[in-house]
Amino acid sequence: MFILKEVLEIFSNIGIRDVIDMTIVAFVFYKLLMLIRHTSAEQVLKGLVVLLIATKISELLRLYVTNWILKNAMTLGMIALLIVFQPELRRALEHIGRTKFFTKSIVEMSREDVSNNIEEIVEAVTYLSRKKIGALIVIERETGIGDVMETGTFIHGDISSGLLINIFIPNTPLHDGAVVIRKDKIMAASCVLPLTENPNLSKELGTRHRAGIGITEKCDAVVIMVSEETGSISVAIDGKISRYLDAKTLRSILKNVYKPENQKPLFRWKWRQKDEDYLEKN
Repeated sequence: MFILKEVLEIFSNIGIRDVIDMTIVAFVFYKLLMLIRHTSAEQVLKGLVVLLIATKISELLRLYVTNWILKNAMTLGMIALLIVFQPELRRALEHIGRTKFFTKSIVEMSREDVSNNIEEIVEAVTYLSRKKIGALIVIERETGIGDVMETGTFIHGDISSGLLINIFIPNTPLHDGAVVIRKDKIMAASCVLPLTENPNLSKELGTRHRAGIGITEKCDAVVIMVSEETGSISVAIDGKISRYLDAKTLRSILKNVYKPENQKPLFRWKWRQKDEDYLEKN
């Protein structure tokens, strides 16, 4: 009865601000857990939890030397955390930076250009799939990947199925590596991508697929992969891969990439809206 009374007293002192505060903290922790899920950072976090428990137990058992070592290890561990969790912290900050309060999406283009680009990409990918020619195509979205482009050869050409096919033809200078597309341009070819650190991926996935997944773990890019062994088409988004896709499914995914459903800026300058209304009327 006494415990129940204390619990009721605690809940009676909780106000709306406290509920909002706890909700925010819970949401942040949930997002952090989702960011490190299935990554090497997840194992590091588990190790830290074990160290914290061990530190508390050594304190309760009055194991002074062990407790001193563990406490100092935890102090140094705070600095190490910033290094170990650097990729996850970067992803979190990039996610915050992609909030569209003032600007349009960098992938927004005219409807005609979007349709043409999608058809050119699908045509190229399906051809490469039929011929079992390996391919790796990265489509930049909100997060800039200029550092990836710098690892390859600058092209800045219009998107066309012929150009994409020619780039990936075996034994040509640019076939080995990734092509990067920004808006309606093929920006670079033969680019080097970071490999995924996810230990739970299928052993069937080779270096090409692991590189495609790896870049999507670090930014919001969408990657199309064609296997040279089976000719299967795969797409990676947010560190997750969808395999064995057909042309229809690929087209649907690309439409969502270039024109995400219900994606509208949360705030637009009034003068920009007036100019757009004027252009539509005229």
